[in-house]
Amino acid sequence: MLSKYQSPKVKVNMNAAKGVGIGIIILIIIGVVAFASVKIVDAGHRGVLLHWNAVDLTQPPLEEGLHFVVPFQDEVVDIEVRTLKYEKNTRSASKDLQTVETTVTVNYHPDKESVHRLYKNLGLDYENRVIQPAIEETVKQVTANYNAEELITKRPLVKQDIESSIRERLNQFAVVTEVISITDFEFSPLFAQAIEAKVEAEQKALKAENDLRRIEVEAKQREANAVGVANANIAEAKGEAEAIAIINQALAENPNYLEWLKTQAWDGQLPLVVGEGGTPFIQIPVSP
Repeated sequence: MLSKYQSPKVKVNMNAAKGVGIGIIILIIIGVVAFASVKIVDAGHRGVLLHWNAVDLTQPPLEEGLHFVVPFQDEVVDIEVRTLKYEKNTRSASKDLQTVETTVTVNYHPDKESVHRLYKNLGLDYENRVIQPAIEETVKQVTANYNAEELITKRPLVKQDIESSIRERLNQFAVVTEVISITDFEFSPLFAQAIEAKVEAEQKALKAENDLRRIEVEAKQREANAVGVANANIAEAKGEAEAIAIINQALAENPNYLEWLKTQAWDGQLPLVVGEGGTPFIQIPVSP
């Protein structure tokens, strides 16, 4: 029964307003549900799916792009999987108890297929939990195996030891290392000067040794050249001796050969005669 102050028209308007209000509420609820069911994974990231805040290990990490999940039940945590950089300055002691400050730079990225396990085990603060301790422990362990001088002269080997150890440690936590660099080794100024002086002395000694070897090689070369010249002279002398022997043999076999040689040396003048009835020194052979 209508109140005397309320007309039927007013009642209809109130019911319509209530209907509009309910419709707006329903639209808001639908919008909230739709918004909660849509998740976007940014470029260069992977999404870790959570069911009631528990990591779902039954599904692989979500790829980049738009994903639909169960609203209010599921959440998605973005983890960057692009190349990241971590730099750490570590103080350690060498084998000969010299203090060494080592700066190590690690370029890495989380394993794209295992970021959900990384998040479950370490959360988002995995740099401070595993990367920093891995660098510190590895540098201290490796530098303790070398003298301070060897850390300088055998730097590639030291870098290889540090790199392999860090990579092995981080792979256990689904962190993939790309490049590991030792950007600096720092010692006390006095020790650094001593190392430089020793290296310089070794380089001078090596140069002197190389010079000595060069001089020995040149001396052997000169000796070989002298031997060659001597052998040539010997060969020439042997040739002359053989020629003389041939001439002697010809003289022995033909006495007229000597007379023929005299005619080759005659200048056309008659020779002097010796005493009365002497004969010329050169006799011209007469044809028979």
